[in-house]
Amino acid sequence: MLELAILGLLQEAPMHGYELRKELTAKLGAIRAAISYGSLYPTLRRLQAAGWITEAAETPATAEEVPALTSRRGRVVYTITAEGKERFAQLIAQAGPETYDDTGFGVHFAFFARTDQATRLRILEGRRRKIEERREGLRDVLGRAAERLDAYTLELQRHGLDACEREVRWLEELIANERSGRAPTVPQRGTTGGRGENDSPPPPGESRTKRP
Repeated sequence: MLELAILGLLQEAPMHGYELRKELTAKLGAIRAAISYGSLYPTLRRLQAAGWITEAAETPATAEEVPALTSRRGRVVYTITAEGKERFAQLIAQAGPETYDDTGFGVHFAFFARTDQATRLRILEGRRRKIEERREGLRDVLGRAAERLDAYTLELQRHGLDACEREVRWLEELIANERSGRAPTVPQRGTTGGRGENDSPPPPGESRTKRP
């Protein structure tokens, strides 16, 4: 998934490692994009060795862009190659079980604008099945063992169930849009697009506590 995300971002513009990390956080969210330099740079080296990206230039690093406990050094700028674009096209066309999990779905969804409609629909339907299974598992726990759970564990289970129900509704709306050829509605600035704050879906794999 990190490979897919890096190749997708480098198609937008050449970037150095610090910029990539910032863009990953902006595009995927702080939780899924909590990528350390220890995982990012080895992946960049692997992509470079495969011929999918190349070094373009080196520019001076500013103090805020240098990770803690590391030396201040130049910023290597990476660009995607023609082979890298082909690799990205292969990855973005995949719609297997790994694309239904929280991280896999989040990364693929971030690049849905570059994904063909049939693949988007397969991923959305697979994700819906995944979340429906998770929802039924939580319902089973609440139905069979609620009386044996302490109040906080019980509330956590209900919290997860609520998140699953919201995401299923969100996925069903997206699937209906895909089948009819409509893109998701983008709300105007300062509005929620007709949804209340509590009606909007949580990010994949996350949950939102109901407010009174």
